[in-house]
Amino acid sequence: MRVYLGSDHAGYEFKNHLVDWLREAGHEPVDCGPHIYDAQDDYPPFCLRAAERTAADPDALGIVIGGSGNGEQMAANKVKGVRAALAWSEETAALGRQHNDANVVAVGARMHSRDEATKFVEIFLSTPFSGDERHIRRIGMLSGYETDGDLPPVPAHHPQR
Repeated sequence: MRVYLGSDHAGYEFKNHLVDWLREAGHEPVDCGPHIYDAQDDYPPFCLRAAERTAADPDALGIVIGGSGNGEQMAANKVKGVRAALAWSEETAALGRQHNDANVVAVGARMHSRDEATKFVEIFLSTPFSGDERHIRRIGMLSGYETDGDLPPVPAHHPQR
């Protein structure tokens, strides 16, 4: 599988580790940067590129990495067609794929050991979307909002405020 990666300085070493790990696992890593360590760099240029390339490649997944993963997830989610999930446990890595059909995973390199974070990525890449109707419906609501800006209707049994 093709996997696009982007990070900032805090995720630089882990990104480089993942490029090698992905290649050894039979994947095709595409490193969207940074390609040198710069303690002053910013995550948006690299994470947005990884997210854009992932969104344009329906057979691929993406990984964005920072110190916490929060900003990187936010950046990736600005790209139309991206559903980025912040993985902070094995369960959140799996659920991001199973329930949300996430195509990008965000990982905080400073929040976990290298082995733990690598396991999150492994689980994310190997977990399929469940295809359950309720999840398809919810993703459709988000995609609709992303496309036309119309809020989904509130169910009739919920009071409007």
